[in-house]
Amino acid sequence: MKTARRRAREFAVQGIYEWELNPDRPASLIEKHLRENEYFVKADEALFRGILYGVLKDVETLSAQVSRYYERADDEVSPVERAVLLMAALELTQSPETPYPVIINEAIEITKTFGGTDGHKFVNGVLDKLAADVRGDEVLAQKQRRKQD
Repeated sequence: MKTARRRAREFAVQGIYEWELNPDRPASLIEKHLRENEYFVKADEALFRGILYGVLKDVETLSAQVSRYYERADDEVSPVERAVLLMAALELTQSPETPYPVIINEAIEITKTFGGTDGHKFVNGVLDKLAADVRGDEVLAQKQRRKQD
């Protein structure tokens, strides 16, 4: 069973994807379209809105953050993978209350659902590097805990 937070992230990725394909479409229209889905009522609305509007507001900054970690041209990254990367970058940089492994795991699972066959591997690699840069202390602490276990 999907959690409300997973559903929110999935809807946010769909909204970011829709915006990428139609950048002139207002976020409010994208949100309205997504709300028509019968499962939207099961999503964490605050998280959904925070991600969708947060990404669209800071898309240039977030794009620059993630594109540092891959050697492809932006137009060679699938729109699904790009939407997931933007979502996760927003959460990694602006939601310190959510542990970074949760953000990365959610991104991987959403990419497996909506993306290409091995897209989750690409997303994982990029987000591991981003997390090490923006949450270095947390990543180091997690590695030390793993060594102790």
